[in-house]
Amino acid sequence: MVDYHATNNQSLYSAGGPQIYMEQENDWDRDLLLDPAWEKQQRKVRASESPGAAAGACAMRYLFLRKLLSCLPRPQEGAMSKIMQLYNNNNYYYYLFFKAKIVDGNAKMTLGMIWTIILRFAIQDISVEETSAKEGLLLWCQRKTAPYKNVNVQNFHISWKDGLAFNALIHRHRPELIDYDKLRKDDPVTNLNNAFEVAERYLDIPKMLDAEDIVGTLRPDEKAIMTYVSCFYHAFSGAQKAETAANRICKVLAVNQENEHLMEDYEKLASDLLEWIRRTIPWLENRAPEKTMTEMQQKLEDFRDYRRVHKPPKVQEKCQLEINFNTLQTKLRLSNRPAFMPSEGRMVSDINGAWHKLEGAEKGYEEWLLNEIRRLERLDHLAEKFRQKAAIHESWTDGKEAMLTQKDYETASLSEIKALLKKHEAFESDLAAHQDRVEQIAAIAQELNELDYYDSPSVNARCQKICEQWDALGSLTQSRRESLERTEKQLESIDELYLEYAKRAAPFNNWMEGAMEDLQDMFIVHNIEEIQGLITAHDQFKSTLPEANKEREAIQAIQAEVQKIAQYNGIKLAGNNPYTTITPQSIDKKWEKVQQLVPQRDQALQEELARQQSNDHLRRQFANQANMIGPWIQNKMEEIGRISIEMNGTLEDQLTHLRQYEQSIIEYKPNIDQLEGDHQLIQEALIFDNKYTAYTMEHLRVGWEQLLTTIARTINEIENQILTRDAKGISQEQLHEYRTSFNHFDKDHSGVLQAEEFKACLISLGYDVENDKQKRTGIMDSDDFRALLISTGNSLGDAEFGRIMGIVDPNNSGAVTFQAFIDFMSRETTDTDTADQVIASFKILAGDKNYITAEELRRELPPDQAEYCIARMAPYTGPDAVPGALDYMSFSTALYGESDL
Repeated sequence: MVDYHATNNQSLYSAGGPQIYMEQENDWDRDLLLDPAWEKQQRKVRASESPGAAAGACAMRYLFLRKLLSCLPRPQEGAMSKIMQLYNNNNYYYYLFFKAKIVDGNAKMTLGMIWTIILRFAIQDISVEETSAKEGLLLWCQRKTAPYKNVNVQNFHISWKDGLAFNALIHRHRPELIDYDKLRKDDPVTNLNNAFEVAERYLDIPKMLDAEDIVGTLRPDEKAIMTYVSCFYHAFSGAQKAETAANRICKVLAVNQENEHLMEDYEKLASDLLEWIRRTIPWLENRAPEKTMTEMQQKLEDFRDYRRVHKPPKVQEKCQLEINFNTLQTKLRLSNRPAFMPSEGRMVSDINGAWHKLEGAEKGYEEWLLNEIRRLERLDHLAEKFRQKAAIHESWTDGKEAMLTQKDYETASLSEIKALLKKHEAFESDLAAHQDRVEQIAAIAQELNELDYYDSPSVNARCQKICEQWDALGSLTQSRRESLERTEKQLESIDELYLEYAKRAAPFNNWMEGAMEDLQDMFIVHNIEEIQGLITAHDQFKSTLPEANKEREAIQAIQAEVQKIAQYNGIKLAGNNPYTTITPQSIDKKWEKVQQLVPQRDQALQEELARQQSNDHLRRQFANQANMIGPWIQNKMEEIGRISIEMNGTLEDQLTHLRQYEQSIIEYKPNIDQLEGDHQLIQEALIFDNKYTAYTMEHLRVGWEQLLTTIARTINEIENQILTRDAKGISQEQLHEYRTSFNHFDKDHSGVLQAEEFKACLISLGYDVENDKQKRTGIMDSDDFRALLISTGNSLGDAEFGRIMGIVDPNNSGAVTFQAFIDFMSRETTDTDTADQVIASFKILAGDKNYITAEELRRELPPDQAEYCIARMAPYTGPDAVPGALDYMSFSTALYGESDL
């Protein structure tokens, strides 16, 4: 409650006091002075009269004058000049004048003087936005009652007649005291009485007015209502300060809570991405080979799924992580908070390092897969070739040991012995012809071992068996020859024709077997040139068939000549040719087989030629797309770099342009997908080289990912520049000036300034620690710039420049980005909230104490922010500490880091 009788060192009568009083008196409505109802109301307001007031009116006036007299200045004593004497006499005469009026019971003079006192001590000090007392009080009422229906405060008389304005004032500050929704505009008496009673009971404001007087008067007294309303202003002024302080703290805490939420999101996203990389790299580094082509093809398919399905979302997460980190750092700088330092191992550089290691493992894994597929393909071909040659050799050696170990020469005649000897010579010729095949079998087995063929043990066992058998055949052959030669002297009958047949049939038979083997041999080629070479060799083979057919006919003619001589001489042949097992029927049968295999070989070669032509088409198709996409990606990268350096239009225009540019890039994605499809067809066709293009799918993938990341990062930089501009109040012209200076010193157009370039840029902008006159003055003219270079030795102070580099380059990379440059310049030219301001706000809530309690925090702040403060404030340990006291000072400085201590 306002103490209207508080002693004031300034008298009503000093410095022209009576004149002020008379000016106030003249403002009164003189018609009202004659109204008894008005006079009654004025007495209630100004004297709050009691039942005995009428009887003691004179005594009250006397006591009031004595109280008033105590406020008058004391006469000037000592040696007085004439002016001082006149001053003391005037004060005395004024006093006698008003004493006489009040003692005589002049109501007009008495009430007017009381109104002047109220105006001076209760209303005059009210000021809202540099207005006068009356206007300030009216503006305060309008703002407080604006949200309430049926309330429109325009003056201090009619606007208060229905009583809703009084109730609105109370409800705005103490809503628990009044149920405003139950009040009715058509019941003013109830409304007024409700407000007066609540104010007197709970707010300690006396009941100065009567509801019936206000309702029954056409125009309620303005000064009476002003006096009563001023009591509400003084009663609620303390709550206004607390509300302002609470709003400041809420704003600061809301910023801090949002930043903490962003930090937690970054930590989680970084942890998840690093964990995925940690789990993926061992899989990519696994080099355990598979035994079969099918199993390796499945591994290659799994790797394709990883490329198409699993990796692309992680690329987006990595890009989003960098964007979130940059946005968080910008918000922290704008709110004057310390820079965010992620947990150990979760820096953006750590994530980039892990990602680089992942891509290295990925590249190595793909190369290993393709090499393994080539190796298994080669192994399958060699294994099949080994089996064919081994089967042919085993078929040839079948029964040879039994033939060489038989003792038929012991009972044979001379002619038979001679025949056996010749037969053995033919066998030796055949044996020598098979030596090359055995060597080929051993060489293939050795190559399979060197290539780590999974079934090498069985191959080695079979090869060992063939070699041992071959050695045994050689020994047996030598032994049989020695036995036949011992009896050769006894055997002289030789059939020359049979011998000639055997000698010519054996190599021809061997040639046919070799031809059949070659015609059935599997082949593997990788390009058109190789298959055309095979076709040429096959054509050359076919050109030899007529000569071979002549040889076959000549051999058959020998056998025919034998039959002719036997028939002619009447000789009965004992059986087949004793010198060889090769019969004319077997020669004809093998010749027919060769004739059948030739067109089959032709067909196989033509099919392979068609496949290689299809592969060549796939190469050209991929190369045509790759040769367009590769330069397109490079051009887009260069255009993005040029857009980020050029300054066309406002930041919003640049952002719109970049987003449209990003959309055009995204719309180009179907071309990348089509190229991926072509690349998959090439891999499925086992095509490992492409002479029509220098681009590989891996290079194009990396370029595409870099393009997406670069456009996203550039858009994020423009967004952060907009945040900085809006938060710091930087004009478009300032941003243009900063960009012009930055681009001027960015000689290589790399988008960053090296340390010396950055130093020159600061000096050109007028920033110098050793010359305060030029510091932060904007762009200097040429004369000032030359003078500054001479005075400072063309450099900033080492200590000051080191401090600046620590701000713009916290990672010590030696380069300054444009965003860091803008942040530094905006921070140097704008003001932000400080820890001292937050401490002052907490001190208001604490009632000027050095500590605050949990109860005070819960009363003044929203619940979530109050609990946030309580959980983080340390106990107060000062000499004036009480139980439950909390240290708001250390908490406030911690919000801004040690730099603001």
